[in-house]
Amino acid sequence: MNAPVTTLSGDWIEIGALEDIPRQGARVVKTASGCIAVFRTADDSVFALDDRCPHKGGPLSQGIVHGNSVTCPLHNWVISLETGMAQGADEGSTAATAARVEDGRIYLARTALAQRVA
Repeated sequence: MNAPVTTLSGDWIEIGALEDIPRQGARVVKTASGCIAVFRTADDSVFALDDRCPHKGGPLSQGIVHGNSVTCPLHNWVISLETGMAQGADEGSTAATAARVEDGRIYLARTALAQRVA
């Protein structure tokens, strides 16, 4: 999924197929204002977060997906895929982008992408 965005549809941008992401895995979508990690959970839910841990900027796309959370590969911070908030005693957050799946295709909210700051 390391490809440019290809299709526009209303307020949503199609970024690829659900099958492009393994269950409990992630892929990165490159945008003009930074990379977004798109995660697929074991139950085929899809979430999108900035690909930066709020702790030290670790690549969340390389973390371990468990339930609706991802564990950063650098220092084991656990981040909610739903909100981007650090869990447990850790504090901080990374930006979440609305994502949805329709007919096996993944879409990200165009307005959220437009509001991202590099």
